[in-house]
Amino acid sequence: MKYLIKNATVVNEGQTGIYDVLIDGEIIAKIARSIENTGNYTEINAEGLVMLPGAIDDQVHFREPGFTHKGEIYTEARAAVAGGITSYMEMPNTNPQSTNLLELEKKYSRAAACSLANYSFYMGGTNHNLEETLKVDYSKVCGLKLFMGSSTGDMLVDHQDALEGFFSKTEGLIATHCEYDPLVKQNQERIIKEYGENIPTYFHPVIRSEEACYKSSSMAVDLAKKHNTRLHVLHISTAKELSLFTNKIPLKEKRITAEACIHHLWFCDDDYEKKGNLIKWNPSIKTAYDREKLFDAVLNDTIDVIATDHAPHTLEEKNLPYLKAPSGGPLVQHSVLAMLDFYHNKKISIERIVKKMSHDVADLFRIEKRGYIREGYYADLVLVNLHKKNTVTKDNLLYKCGWSPFEGHTFKSSIVKTFVSGHLAYDEGKFDESQFGRRMSFSKPI
Repeated sequence: MKYLIKNATVVNEGQTGIYDVLIDGEIIAKIARSIENTGNYTEINAEGLVMLPGAIDDQVHFREPGFTHKGEIYTEARAAVAGGITSYMEMPNTNPQSTNLLELEKKYSRAAACSLANYSFYMGGTNHNLEETLKVDYSKVCGLKLFMGSSTGDMLVDHQDALEGFFSKTEGLIATHCEYDPLVKQNQERIIKEYGENIPTYFHPVIRSEEACYKSSSMAVDLAKKHNTRLHVLHISTAKELSLFTNKIPLKEKRITAEACIHHLWFCDDDYEKKGNLIKWNPSIKTAYDREKLFDAVLNDTIDVIATDHAPHTLEEKNLPYLKAPSGGPLVQHSVLAMLDFYHNKKISIERIVKKMSHDVADLFRIEKRGYIREGYYADLVLVNLHKKNTVTKDNLLYKCGWSPFEGHTFKSSIVKTFVSGHLAYDEGKFDESQFGRRMSFSKPI
């Protein structure tokens, strides 16, 4: 298909202006103040709409294979596209786990057959699979995921020799979940001993504490500095951890980077009383002070990118008592809208939202020809109506799990259209599944 998008308010590379954008096949062919429709182009009038590069989410759990009662690549990718996310990177803690090349490539094959969004999948590390991970071609795989803290899927890597091996030998990016497991277990045993097993959810940040996060994150940073490893620490949740990262050098020169997630920017521990297990994530949502400092770090480039850690569970699972309820929740349908609410509340500019959700993700992972609105780049584009309100209800949720921590909230903006590699995948509530997303590629091992 060929599209000519007219009069869009384009937000790109720190600038905002009204442009026409020509899409020819998968590629942005031309960007100009005015483009005449001289060919067989489907014309779209985008007057009054804002065009953003599609968001790239570097941390999702789509639950396939093995946990498809919670979510599937097909369902969650649809939700992502409807939410303005055109590309995602998915985690290895499935069943089977993506800890060998065979299982990893099965995921890529599945996504090619059903994912509306572009995709990449992390290889997973364990205490015993270093040699297998060294076979990965990091021009085709986004990175190696290490759980330096136990979470869903039992993939904890806690043997020092294994960690030294990964950090000293991995040629690609290592992404880490950092919580110090012995301290988490010690905290939980103490709380159970004092309060019994019927614990309210507000104990979650006491159990998965600031110190547990900092101890593990600092260990990862020390290993990365020791071996000059390319390290990306996921879902930073505490103000204390911010001291481990820098904004003194450009992103492209950083060897150690950090991510913030939507739920850590939106919620705080005061919300556990109302939301309970619906906002039980690992790492835990912490104090309003932590939330404020994380947001400041997004604004000053200490935090490099914004993601979701989309991790659905069924409502039945989340309604279990705290100790049995799994951690994680669905977010991809509403992450861009949540950030645009912050824009409406004058906390962040649209240009910086684009930088943190598109440009800097592309630069951090060195994704080829995505994350920017540029001629010759893939046409991953989102049209947004900044002034059309959107109330989250069960009826308009696209997640397979059927719930959202945002239910009842009215966002101030709406996603109108989403192009994925030039394909109009989402158009005002309707999907076109005649073409699926593409496997992302990376310019060189990081």
